[in-house]
Amino acid sequence: MTDLERIRHSAAHVLATALLKIWPEAQLAAGPPVENGFYYDVDLPHRISPNDFEKIEAEMKAVTKANQTFVRSAISRDEAIKMGQAGRLAALGERSVPSKFKLDILSRIPEGEEISLYTNGDFVDLCAGPHVMRTGNVGAFKLTHVSSTYYLGDEKNPQLQRIYGTAFKNKTEMEAHFNMLEEAKKRDHRKLGRDLQLFHIDDEVGQGLILWTPNGAIIRQELQNFISRELTRQGYSQVFTPHIGKLGLYRTSGHFPYYKESQYPPIVERETLDLLAKEGCTCGELSNKLDAGEINGYLLKPMNCPHHIKIFASQKHSYRDLPIRLAEFGTVYRWEQSGELGGMTRVRSFTQDDAHLFCTEEQLPAEVLGCLHLVKTVFNLLGMKDYRVRVGLRDPDSAKYTGDPANWDKAEKACRDATASLGVAFSEEPGEAAFYGPKIDFVVKDVLGREWQLGTVQVDYNLPIRFDLGYTGSDGKEHRPVMIHRAPFGSMERFIGCLIEHFAGSFPVWLAPEQVRLLTVTEAQNDYARRLERELKEKDVRVTLDDSREKLGAKIRLAELAKIPYIITLGERESSSEHVSVRSRKLTAPEAKPWPDFFHQLLDEIANRSL
Repeated sequence: MTDLERIRHSAAHVLATALLKIWPEAQLAAGPPVENGFYYDVDLPHRISPNDFEKIEAEMKAVTKANQTFVRSAISRDEAIKMGQAGRLAALGERSVPSKFKLDILSRIPEGEEISLYTNGDFVDLCAGPHVMRTGNVGAFKLTHVSSTYYLGDEKNPQLQRIYGTAFKNKTEMEAHFNMLEEAKKRDHRKLGRDLQLFHIDDEVGQGLILWTPNGAIIRQELQNFISRELTRQGYSQVFTPHIGKLGLYRTSGHFPYYKESQYPPIVERETLDLLAKEGCTCGELSNKLDAGEINGYLLKPMNCPHHIKIFASQKHSYRDLPIRLAEFGTVYRWEQSGELGGMTRVRSFTQDDAHLFCTEEQLPAEVLGCLHLVKTVFNLLGMKDYRVRVGLRDPDSAKYTGDPANWDKAEKACRDATASLGVAFSEEPGEAAFYGPKIDFVVKDVLGREWQLGTVQVDYNLPIRFDLGYTGSDGKEHRPVMIHRAPFGSMERFIGCLIEHFAGSFPVWLAPEQVRLLTVTEAQNDYARRLERELKEKDVRVTLDDSREKLGAKIRLAELAKIPYIITLGERESSSEHVSVRSRKLTAPEAKPWPDFFHQLLDEIANRSL
């Protein structure tokens, strides 16, 4: 447990102490530290609301001011049970009712495991710790919200109130945290996506299914254009595959049943369904027949790789043909629980900038490194330079991984060696590999310090075996290729959701849906403005003209709210001198420029994809 987690765990006990001082009848369940704070679950007749927070925080401050020592003591199971039956656990003293939740938690502690209590003042809690030395070390804290939850997350159990808070070493750190949260609200891609008309989610279409509006489609297309040009330079071939495939295809790949819980249900042919219905087949029996492979069906594809494998296998290959690099902006489908969906970052349908490379073992190191450099190119282009690399390895004790351990050893070595050559910090995480091979994930830290897993590269010896892929070697014999899966953006939806927040909606000019807006002061400048508009459109600049009769200040405000990189004001002085008045995010005040100077500067900025 980190020092900050100790503070937050201790703050949960301070919260529990304060709750009991106000409501002695409260029955407490669990109070762990969590990401960004802590909580305590409580059973209490009084319905706690934010209106109670000031009163609770005042009691918490009294507890921290008393600077009570956190004292740990180990006791026998029998002693702990007696205390629980006397209502003494998670209480300020003995009570007439048992500590029901603590007794249940006690019953779940394995035999032979040490049982410990932590005491601060009169409060005694069943707890494994650890804690800070004294309540005064908790530092700064604040209650944030309250919600309902079922005990142990099971709806068959009693419903409790969960009181959340956060704690830090001092007020300065806490203020920085809440300032960050306010900034995060401003950058929330769901809000900005709506305000800037980038995407839409409609209940009648389905949650987790993104509708790309014209503005958002421009950003996506610009990113796809960039990566497509890079792939052409690097010898990739573009392919297109259907959104659906036979269930047997995914049985061979292992995606069915390995990812069965994350997939949409199989689609069964109408003739088969009619025949089974006549036989009185139940839904459960149908599911069992699909699982057993007794009947076939179709599946919305959860991955693009089986389709690319079939393209590779459709022709004979020689060692001279390799490496073969197949790329596709392929849309895949995953069944995410409704409670896990979130804007564009957690969806049910997403498009990957996917590619699969088929190479010899000798070519593998260079090909993996080439994929990693492509991911770095993407991140550098967008100014996302604060990232770390995570190498996901197999867990030797898990049965979820398929294939020969010797091949796994070679694949993991290829990932380690390529990552080590990048010159960036990386960590190895056993248990994080895909079922078919190890992977290299890029974890990007945004301007608010939040981490996002984006680009990925995976080395795979197993799917070529499962699909019996081969090529003719220089010795005239059949050999097995090695396969690399890679996606620099990962999911286009997730990546652009992160980009919206990274740039706070203020995209660099080459990505911006609208790059320039021309504003006229009076109708007298309309002809000049239309000429400039034509010149910009001839160079494929995304420009609009606002020649409405609105006041100039209102026009400027609308353009600023739309986060347009360049706002060009055209008045009498500008039109008579072939100048423009330029407003941009890079300028603290409007700047007058000759039109040709601005025009060429803008084109250079777009061509160079400047930030």
